Amino acid sequence: MALQYNLSKVYEISENDVEFAYQIVNLFLSEVPDEVKSMKVGIKEKDYTRVYTSAHKIKPSLDLLGMDIAYDENLQVMAWSKSEGKRKEIKDTFDSLRERVQAAVKEIRKDFKI
Repeated sequence: MALQYNLSKVYEISENDVEFAYQIVNLFLSEVPDEVKSMKVGIKEKDYTRVYTSAHKIKPSLDLLGMDIAYDENLQVMAWSKSEGKRKEIKDTFDSLRERVQAAVKEIRKDFKI
């Protein structure tokens, strides 16, 4: 049973198409971790555009995989980047988001034997 993600939205929009769900999780695995790394670099370098672009790119994946807390944290990162906030303001939120994504990646790889 998945603890870090929930595929109910994926199955709902695909009418329980298992192949479609597999494609969605593969897309998540191939794109989201790299975008999170890009966000980390952007935060460190105060490259607000880079942070916003990466956060915006992963937003639909977090939503589709039912990662509600990570989704909300990602929205906070997006708001921070738009307002060009101070780095320490967003550090804890970003660290939590990164940990949630890493846990989901690990769980998806195990669940789907990828």
